[in-house]
Amino acid sequence: MHASLIPAATSRPLEFDPVLIRKLAKSGPRYSSYPTADRFTDAFTYRDYLQAVASLRMRGSDKPLSLYLHIPFCDTVCYYCACNKIVTKNRDKAAVYLSYLKREIDMQGRLFGGMNHVEQLHFGGGTPTYLSDAQMEELMLHLRRCFQFAPDEVGEYAIEVDPRTVSAERVHSLRRQGFNRISLGVQDYDEQVQVAVNRVQPEHETQAIIDAARAAGFRSVSIDLIYGLPKQDLATMAQTLAKVIKAAPDRIAVYNYAHLPHLFKPQRRIIEADLPSAETRLAMLGLCIATLGAAGYTYIGMDHFARPDDDLAIAQKQGRLHRNFQGYSTHADMDLVSCGVSAISSVAATYSQNVKTLDAYYDLIDRNELPIERGIRLNMDDALRRTIIQMLMCQFELSISAIEMAYPIVFADYFAAELTQLAALEEDGLVTLEPEWLSVTARGRILIRNVCMVFDRYLSTGAAGGAGTGPTPARHSRTI
Repeated sequence: MHASLIPAATSRPLEFDPVLIRKLAKSGPRYSSYPTADRFTDAFTYRDYLQAVASLRMRGSDKPLSLYLHIPFCDTVCYYCACNKIVTKNRDKAAVYLSYLKREIDMQGRLFGGMNHVEQLHFGGGTPTYLSDAQMEELMLHLRRCFQFAPDEVGEYAIEVDPRTVSAERVHSLRRQGFNRISLGVQDYDEQVQVAVNRVQPEHETQAIIDAARAAGFRSVSIDLIYGLPKQDLATMAQTLAKVIKAAPDRIAVYNYAHLPHLFKPQRRIIEADLPSAETRLAMLGLCIATLGAAGYTYIGMDHFARPDDDLAIAQKQGRLHRNFQGYSTHADMDLVSCGVSAISSVAATYSQNVKTLDAYYDLIDRNELPIERGIRLNMDDALRRTIIQMLMCQFELSISAIEMAYPIVFADYFAAELTQLAALEEDGLVTLEPEWLSVTARGRILIRNVCMVFDRYLSTGAAGGAGTGPTPARHSRTI
């Protein structure tokens, strides 16, 4: 890092340049992994995963783990949703799923025996609180039997919550069960917008859950918003932002709605004529950035903002920020063990994804196999490019000499083609190139995905992630 040890690129305020964004916005990955999930193949199997875990054991790994659990069920469908979910009011399905999920957790716990210390846990969905309070208690106790959890003050234990599905009492129960971070889906407070996406959620109900989380002693409260939804405009967005800022969450995520009805059936229920224009969407993004910045929130990257005293903002200043499938994290360089349908693990130099249907999931666990469907083993080039993309996404700058010390390359030779592309981005004002540093400018930070795409070998070659059947076609949202 620079002599100050504070990443210079993150210390400059974000600049919103709509002209530049209009020129450069295009479809591209979000880089929660590299290679991205559309490059995984079924040539990677359960046995490859076992080899990855064995390699950790051979190296005597003592790094803590991160756990992710996927609870796919929802009571109702939100029309904008692109998550892997099962909409049902039949609670018996959750009971069956829980029994199989516990079996998978047990398998993973035995596999990581002796190196099963956990410092990070994330429950996602679907709706994790679709599980009853008793089922959640049962699941958390089972996790603690299979893994060793760090104390509450050290570990980061998060759960995604739909405020419509919980009471204040349930929030207090979640805290007692061990969760210390809570993320609330809000999306938009305007009633017309909520009706248009089939998610009616009065502000006072959401505020009651935020108040309960504070009273229960949650270390962090996050709120998720979406811009680009039907019936939204600048006025409704401004009102929603004002209400969110009044609630004073520690973190705010503002996602761009990607309307892909050919891929996600629920989105076919959205009336396209109700969607805001591209110009309005861009103006909404500018409004979000300006309003949250004026309210004192720090821009972390991509769609994420945090209060300056939040762990994410501090980690970014100290160069400890990390990015994974759950977004930005303060716990860098952990192996990620994921359980549940469609869940993705990152262990040693591999990624692996579970099967996506309940029937396939149950069938493999009944055969005493981890339900892995596909994945990828990283080669040196993948690992190198993953490191570069991670540094750019989290710190907005790259030490060229540090890369050359960590990998057997001469940067200028190995990335000659990429440097030509970066020179064009430098002319556009997105980056600055120096002999020892690649830095993303204040104008370029909002377009960080464009910068990272330069280093994505798979985008330029269309290569698959390994032998066997090829990957599914790339399907990405626009970078802005």
